[in-house]
Amino acid sequence: MKITKAIKFNSPVVLSFVLICIGAFLLNLLTGGYTNSLLFTVYRGSLTDPLFYVRLLGHVFGHAGWEHLSGNMMYILLLGPMLEEKHGGRNMVVIIFLTAITTGLVNVIFFNYGLLGASGVVFAFIILSSITSVKEGGIPLTFILVAVIYIGGQIVEGLTVQDNVSNLTHIIGGMVGACCGMALNKKQ
Repeated sequence: MKITKAIKFNSPVVLSFVLICIGAFLLNLLTGGYTNSLLFTVYRGSLTDPLFYVRLLGHVFGHAGWEHLSGNMMYILLLGPMLEEKHGGRNMVVIIFLTAITTGLVNVIFFNYGLLGASGVVFAFIILSSITSVKEGGIPLTFILVAVIYIGGQIVEGLTVQDNVSNLTHIIGGMVGACCGMALNKKQ
């Protein structure tokens, strides 16, 4: 069997997202950081600037460095295919879109710094994965533990650690994942 026939493009939305992130990262390297500020970092700007809207969505594709990119992509590649198989590609696009728009808007409205990276999407996937098997009338203990550990940890870090990590983006991503998970579970 040829290796090209053995390899399957098993999760089109997740794999496309990862490939776009890698492409954005390489483009940023080739332009000496220009494309991150032009297309892949959301910050306050004029509502009449069409690129403001591109950045509002595109910030989830840009990453500050290899460590930032690889850390986010590992989580997305671990969790994403399972979620895409369970909820479908269209729902995954909606979740990524809602996470990007929500985290971008919160950053623009309440803060005055540039935001880039897929960590909001990662946290949406983490929380969504913990509630994929919710049954009517019950809350899984795994969901509670994940929420306490990840979201609680982000609150503590946000209050005690001075770094360039947007802990609020992680929390908002987790909230988007929880809301989407609850909505998707009601449909089933």
